[in-house]
This record gives sequence, C-alpha cells and structure tokens, in this order.
Amino acid sequence: MSIEKIIFGAGCFWGVESTFCRIDGVVNTTCGYSGGDVVHPTYEMVCAGNTGHAEVVLVEYDTSAVSIDALLDVFWQSHDPTTKDRQGMDIGTQYRSAIYFFTSEQEVTSRLSRDKLQQSGHWQAPIVTEILPAAPFYPAEKYHQRYFEKRGIL
Repeated sequence: MSIEKIIFGAGCFWGVESTFCRIDGVVNTTCGYSGGDVVHPTYEMVCAGNTGHAEVVLVEYDTSAVSIDALLDVFWQSHDPTTKDRQGMDIGTQYRSAIYFFTSEQEVTSRLSRDKLQQSGHWQAPIVTEILPAAPFYPAEKYHQRYFEKRGIL
C-alpha cells in the first residue's frame, strides 16, 4: 500500500469531503484551510476572507486502489471550475477552485486533466482552477470534520 496526499478546493469543504470520503481507495479526508498567509487560521477568519486561505480537503489515498486520474475526474465533476471565487451561493476567495499538489506526477496529471477538460467543450468558459504546490495545510475545527455524516446527510 502506497499512500499519497493531495489537496482539493471546490467550494464549501463539507460537500467536498463528503464526496471524496466515499471513494474506494481514499483512506482519509480532512477539512481544512490552505493557500493563504495566516498561520493557524480559524473558520471565522477564513470566512471573513482576509487570510488568503481556501476551504479545502486533504485527501489521503492508496495509489494501488485509486488513481490520481480517478480523483481528478471526481474533482472536476463535483463543482464548476469556471467560476472564480464562487461555488453556488458561496462567494469569496475562500471558495475558489484549487488543486494543491505534493508530487510532480500530481502536478503534470492535474494540468493535463484540466487541459483535456477545457478542450472537450464541456465548459464554455475558461477553467480558472489554480494548480499550485501544496502550501501549509491547517485542519479545520473538529465540528467541521465529517460534517454531513454526523448530521445523517450522507
């Protein structure tokens, strides 16, 4: 078993975590904050939009059970990557579409996947997802972890 990590931002982290935690081969998901410049931000700080952080999910996966391509397919299908700093009713930089990679393979695969999707014509507008090296990740407060599951929404 070989475990790798990748960070996805696709709007409110509750839905993103709910989506990824149900995938065979994903061994752990953690809601949190990344991509900003404040050390140990709180939910209130991130929601205020002053930290530069996005709401994200750290996805840990077994590469022998699920591929990065499969995870990227789920990522692209789970949100609108053409809306800058917005997903549905959630508006602000904290809801931006983002992939924060840990390996060069993840970077290359993410960029190729984005380009293929853009060229497919599925989205008329340009994809605005940022694809950057993983920045420090700060786990969100405990009450955010498995939020939907705890409330029987899954």
